[in-house]
Amino acid sequence: MISGARVWIFSAIGARALARLLVPCFAGLLAIAPAAAKGPDSLADLSATVQDAVVNISATQTIDPKSAHKGGPDSGPGGAPGTPFDDLFEEFFRRRQQGQGAPELPRPRKSSSLGSGFVIDPSGIIITNNHVVADANEVTVIFTDGQKLKAEILGKDQKVDVAVLKVKPEKPLKAVKFADSDKARVGDWVLAVGNPFGLGGSVTAGIISARNRNIDSGPYDNYIQTDASINKGNSGGPLFNLDGEVIGINTAILSPSGGSVGIGFATPSNTVEPVIEQLQKFGETRRGWLGVRIQKVDDAIAENLQLGHPRGALVAGVDDKGPSKSAGLKAGDVIVKFDGKPIKESRDLPKLVAATPVGKEVEVVIVRGGKEQAKAIKLGRLEDGEKVASNGSPDGGWAEKSVTQKTLGLELSSLSDELRNRFQIKDAVKSGVIITGVDPRSDAADKRLQAGEILLEINQEPIADPADAVKKVKALKDGGKKSALLIVANGQGDTHFVALNID
Repeated sequence: MISGARVWIFSAIGARALARLLVPCFAGLLAIAPAAAKGPDSLADLSATVQDAVVNISATQTIDPKSAHKGGPDSGPGGAPGTPFDDLFEEFFRRRQQGQGAPELPRPRKSSSLGSGFVIDPSGIIITNNHVVADANEVTVIFTDGQKLKAEILGKDQKVDVAVLKVKPEKPLKAVKFADSDKARVGDWVLAVGNPFGLGGSVTAGIISARNRNIDSGPYDNYIQTDASINKGNSGGPLFNLDGEVIGINTAILSPSGGSVGIGFATPSNTVEPVIEQLQKFGETRRGWLGVRIQKVDDAIAENLQLGHPRGALVAGVDDKGPSKSAGLKAGDVIVKFDGKPIKESRDLPKLVAATPVGKEVEVVIVRGGKEQAKAIKLGRLEDGEKVASNGSPDGGWAEKSVTQKTLGLELSSLSDELRNRFQIKDAVKSGVIITGVDPRSDAADKRLQAGEILLEINQEPIADPADAVKKVKALKDGGKKSALLIVANGQGDTHFVALNID
């Protein structure tokens, strides 16, 4: 459903409070104040140059009340309980069954939202956010001269929140081009143009406040942060540099109130441009795929895996049908370099892999056992990998035991059908021991381990049964180790690493 054109609003609740000390304006008689940075005298010429390429977008969705309730109260799980039409439909079917006159059913209604966009090709190619047009039945583009044109959605991508539209103009349109967003620097002046609150073309200015911001909105977060005023309706609009080139698409704001507080986020042009090219050419994305599940490397994990310091992306699991499996990657490997580029932190890897062409053979450098190894991997296609993952695994096989042991603040039991049913563990999980309890005073509780998860390995050695886990922890303690590195799986079989202190 389109709920009204908006920039995503992220709550500030839980954000770390920032304390600032007031610094005197002078630091002694001999101190010389630096020259103040001088901004542009006027942005009028730049605004006049780019405004005609920025458009307002009206997206309309037809909401059919019938779809809110699939066939009445006897229709089974296909219905949608809790919708605004629930009571009315139940009354309708109750009266029909009793032979009474049925109340009038609600008619289909239209819901509209407003956003922004910009022209990148004079022939009529327009860019906006995916969330502006995601569920639209009809999209209309409104130009600065008042002209309105119906738009076709050529393609859209939720992961980077971009959509490509096509209109058929009578004459070539004013277009803008993308800049290299990697060259944009913190402190550079920027111009945001869009349609805030449906008012029409509006221009605001500010600077780049930060780069590579992660706001946990998706796997490829690397936003440009700006203090240029961005509000609801600016979604999909361009963020320009002073050369009139687009360095980003205005996508989100951080706001406790819903209005601009000077913290806006734009998706960098270098992130969206390859996606736009794919959507234009194929109508869909074609991202590279390694076939691994990764997690962050913290201090404890780095120590256990002999990395020296936290770096790279820890392989938490390898997809059986993915390209990394055949190349020999294993859970516990740490990817420190991909196709010649260093991986400083785990979130660097998905962006690099996704931007690499499907079918390309790349060198992946891993750390295993404290030593670096190079692996040649031919990338698959992410979209194919997601289909494989959604199908699950048919493998089964569980042990019938009920032995319980305690170690590391965990209560461990052998796998059994009874525990499998109780904790809804999938057949794909075939080995390890199940966590049936967690001491709330333990490091395990602090690391958020939960009953129902499965302990697979300790320090990269498989766990045969609860007694084996106790034995391995004792051996680590006797050897002077201060922590144990665990591989833990959830009920779906997805794995992650956890380092626990040894008491």
